[in-house]
Amino acid sequence: MNKREGKSNTNYNFRRIILDAQIFQQELDTRHDKYERLIKISRDVTIESKRSIFLLHRVTNIPDTEGVLNEAESKLDGVRQKIGQIAEELRGEDIYQFHRAFTPGIQEYVEAVTFLHYIRHRSLISLEEINDSAEAPPSSAPVLTFQVTPADYLLGVADLTGELMRLCIGSVGNGDIDTPFQLSQFLRQIHDGFSYIGNTGPYEVSKKLHTLRQSLGKVEDACYTLRVRGSEIPKHMLADVFCTRTTHMDAEEGVV
Repeated sequence: MNKREGKSNTNYNFRRIILDAQIFQQELDTRHDKYERLIKISRDVTIESKRSIFLLHRVTNIPDTEGVLNEAESKLDGVRQKIGQIAEELRGEDIYQFHRAFTPGIQEYVEAVTFLHYIRHRSLISLEEINDSAEAPPSSAPVLTFQVTPADYLLGVADLTGELMRLCIGSVGNGDIDTPFQLSQFLRQIHDGFSYIGNTGPYEVSKKLHTLRQSLGKVEDACYTLRVRGSEIPKHMLADVFCTRTTHMDAEEGVV
């Protein structure tokens, strides 16, 4: 090989390296842009799901609970359309490469759906039912559907317990002494279920288990107050007594 051929090969290899680097850069930019779009959609899902949850807390204050539930369901239909955008972005992709981008929104959506289902049916909706509700009717045009992962379902259910504790406070404030005892049993079942999972589940589950136990403890404390002192405290003052005890418990546990 003469010098001219060697120089030609060197130039060719250099151009090939530059071309490969440009291709890799383009792929990385495309993946980064998709990641950012998923974060934005997830943020929208989170906001709309929170609005549905805030709306559902009104059931303790108004007589027309079915109207509130229907309105919340309508809002969640809009959330499912947003989740459809996530499915579109993930077409042909490995979802776990982008999971951290959209998992906060999906967890919030699961929390809203499970909260609505509990208020309506007094039971925990399953992962299969959540995924079935996101599927398009057979008569409609084919659309992409998004399947909630078991990990996101567990984390959403863990967050649900905080909303149930708030529902307990609202119920006590309206003189409803039956709902707290129902919530106590339900939360105990959820807690026992998470205890069976232990350290075999997602890492975040063990972190949220502490908050779950706090919520359960506060609801059980409310039930204790209602059982022991409920007859001597006017109904309109029960919520104040419960909130005072809850604040005291938080201070002891270092909760700000």
